[in-house]
Amino acid sequence: MDNNKKTYMAKKEEVKRGCFLFDAEGKTLGRLASEIAKILRGKHRPTFTPHVDTGDRVIVVNVEKVMVTGAKEAQKIYRHYTGHVGGLRETKYQTVKERHPERILQHAVKGMMPKTKLGRAQMKKLRLFVGGEHNMQAQKPIVVQ
Repeated sequence: MDNNKKTYMAKKEEVKRGCFLFDAEGKTLGRLASEIAKILRGKHRPTFTPHVDTGDRVIVVNVEKVMVTGAKEAQKIYRHYTGHVGGLRETKYQTVKERHPERILQHAVKGMMPKTKLGRAQMKKLRLFVGGEHNMQAQKPIVVQ
């Protein structure tokens, strides 16, 4: 047996970060969120290492035009707890879409990320924009179809 084969482990200093641009118009919420989470974590790279941030930055435009399937438009509810007695708050999908459309996609992606310090750090590389314009041209994003 050959003992020269070692498992490759990426180092923080070796990672070259890129930037990807997604257009959410007409895309399904969960499918788009899983693609974004994959890129944020770095799972699209052959050098993926679970304990090192090998992911890229992600910019998403037109987040208000993301779609949900079935009856979720009328039935989906977002819940959060305030920490007080009787403090469970429920907000309908339609209300969130009208007031803060970027929170819908952010919530979906966050649920697909690891619940660790690394996962929280990787979420900071996500930028969401309402409308077709963004102010991240200096990052030279690669457009994803």
